Amino acid sequence: MSSWHSYITGYKAYLQLEKSLSPNSIEAYIHDIKKLCQYLEITHTDLLPEKIGHKNLTDFLKWITELGMTARSQARIISGLKGFFKYLLLENLIRKDPTDLLESPKIGRKLPAVLSVEEINSVIGAIDLSTSQGKRNKAIIETIYGCGLRVSELVDLKISNLFFDDGFIKVEGKGNKERLVPIGHTAQSEIGYYLSDIRSRIIIKSGNEDIVFLNSRGVKLTRVTIFTIIKGLAARIGIKKTISPHTLRHSFATHLVEGGADLRAVQEMLGHESITTTEIYTHLDKDFLRSTIIQYHPRSK
Repeated sequence: MSSWHSYITGYKAYLQLEKSLSPNSIEAYIHDIKKLCQYLEITHTDLLPEKIGHKNLTDFLKWITELGMTARSQARIISGLKGFFKYLLLENLIRKDPTDLLESPKIGRKLPAVLSVEEINSVIGAIDLSTSQGKRNKAIIETIYGCGLRVSELVDLKISNLFFDDGFIKVEGKGNKERLVPIGHTAQSEIGYYLSDIRSRIIIKSGNEDIVFLNSRGVKLTRVTIFTIIKGLAARIGIKKTISPHTLRHSFATHLVEGGADLRAVQEMLGHESITTTEIYTHLDKDFLRSTIIQYHPRSK
């Protein structure tokens, strides 16, 4: 609906500038708002946002349910609508939030797979250290599991962001937000060995000089390569679970929490912002984060 264009454009700018969301996340939010616009067009309900009421939204949700949309997708759309109308309220473009009484459908949360400490050790033990690629892969696994990194954070990790003397690395997470992550002695040692003995012998392609992990052609690794490495190791030792780089990140968090680590410390190390309605974000002392890794992470003992 062309009359909604300015509202959507403003919301897009808000998500980009105020919320610092990634282009993919912004596109997903806008896509959900456009679904509502599509419904209004189809039903000839020519209403601007300030005229939308609770009944219009429940009718819309009934419509997408009849289309066969899953409970999880419906919950995501409701979340998107709530964000949109809260923005409009914030900007004084509406007087009342019609999403206040909207309830999300009940969905069963699917927990990601987690590997035991023994399984992690088996994965690392399955690496062929007779090859330079194997030595690189060991450093990769130790870094993902030792620091709880996302796969995108791992492939983009820069040499200039390794602060081993201080026991930290700097990573760029979702929404281009940077954070400091404690790094234990095992991961430091493996990265150091890889940099001095393996990477130093590679002819590096222009633009990749500051990237830590490279392929044999001197180019930054892809996300797919990391997935392939981890799945290959799991298959080699007969792990039946569906695992991915995220499995190592989830295992990192699980092992810390099971070991007694402070939940707030784990939250900050993972780069998660609070998703509660109050959106409290707890800032923690860097020494506290380091001591949490040293005290509770299995690879630091």
